[in-house]
Amino acid sequence: MPTDGRLKEDGPARTGRLARVAMRERDPRARARDFDEVPCGYSDDEARREAGRCLNCRNAACVGGCPVGVKIPEFVGQIARGEFAAAARTIKETNALPAICGRVCPQEDQCEKTCVLGKKGQSVAIGGLERFAADWERRNKAPEVPAVKPPRGKKVAIVGSGPAGLTVAAELVKEGFDTVVLEALHEAGGVLVYGIPEFRLPKEIVRREIEGLEAMGVRIITNFVVGRTQTIDGLFEKDNCAAVFIGSGAGLPSFMGIPGENAIGVYSANEYLTRSNLMRAYQDDAATPIIRGRRVMTIGGGNVAMDSARTALRLGAAESTILYRRGESEMPARKAEIRHAREEGIRFELLCAPTEILEDSDGFVMGIRCQRMELGEPDASGRRRPVPIEGSEFTAGCDVVIVAIGNQPNPLIPATTPDIQTSKRGTIIINPEDGRTSKKRVYAGGDIVTGAATVILAMGAGKIAARSIVKDLVG
Repeated sequence: MPTDGRLKEDGPARTGRLARVAMRERDPRARARDFDEVPCGYSDDEARREAGRCLNCRNAACVGGCPVGVKIPEFVGQIARGEFAAAARTIKETNALPAICGRVCPQEDQCEKTCVLGKKGQSVAIGGLERFAADWERRNKAPEVPAVKPPRGKKVAIVGSGPAGLTVAAELVKEGFDTVVLEALHEAGGVLVYGIPEFRLPKEIVRREIEGLEAMGVRIITNFVVGRTQTIDGLFEKDNCAAVFIGSGAGLPSFMGIPGENAIGVYSANEYLTRSNLMRAYQDDAATPIIRGRRVMTIGGGNVAMDSARTALRLGAAESTILYRRGESEMPARKAEIRHAREEGIRFELLCAPTEILEDSDGFVMGIRCQRMELGEPDASGRRRPVPIEGSEFTAGCDVVIVAIGNQPNPLIPATTPDIQTSKRGTIIINPEDGRTSKKRVYAGGDIVTGAATVILAMGAGKIAARSIVKDLVG
């Protein structure tokens, strides 16, 4: 088979394109006891070699698989040629948070899933290359600030500083709007800072991305609880906003409704990760405490469950276990996160559902009662439904239980804005094609609309809403 001329200087034949350049990772024995980032990123040479695998398809399906429409072949080609600054610039034309997306977005189910190389081998590592370009710019030069249009004299309030809100802010400030982000917590970033652990997304990365938005002119106000500090109507009537975007996420935890959930040592994953990530409870001198269990059980099979179980290990657990009622192939977590958890020593109890949390005479968790399951017919989600196996109950000892089975939207904003239509699940109903809610000049996107989902889907929703805001306010 003939070689590809663009790759001659590095030597690989065309058949070498089927295997991607693996990204180096820290040793599991070392990383399982600290909060440093696990993947090491690409070197300049590794990035160029991986980017050189791209076929530069005429009709690039990978772009269609990206919710924010990143010009993937263009920036990958720039990396292959060593034009790293240009690659970062290209990504930021459509993605305001490239260093974040390169780390936490499920590219394997989106842009990389449609890569032609993936049909016979491994797809191009688009996420790894996106991360490389953003990290290279941060290390080697002052990040370029995208151009913004002259002020339009119209203010837009954005509720929530998570990925949806930050994306809307980036899009609107470039269009010349006075853009103010209102964050309920004391630090901006939403789920990016309170929900995702340091070893997966360093908080310095989030801060630098937010600083880039502030350099463009985005204003961020923290400790501002919309619905308490000010209502949606008040933002229009008292603060003279021309439009409001709601991107407040899904921060209300779900529980199982089994006996013992009020025992001391039972956490929602939301609280557990917030205490560790945002409030630095893992530090010995932290004002916010956290119970450092020796035997920790995490219930759930998504990325949040993996994050919780791996955090427990880093907080000193001798044994950290995932309980999931289906099998591994049904787990919604990314394959890479499952692999990292296994490498670090996380135990997996699959086809297993908790029925009761046991507590001692002082009210502390002392164990968990479970039942084995088998998979039956598919349910509404398309996955096979877990069915209890009669007589299979057993008890396992533990001193901390983390419930990671999903979150719901906080009802505060709908409760204080009755003319916004919501679903039975409490999510805000929008027109998915434009992000408009039932209330005039109010838009929404992200987890407040879909329930807990991914960072990149929230960003995609933010871009849709931003286009509608510009259209409605400018014409």
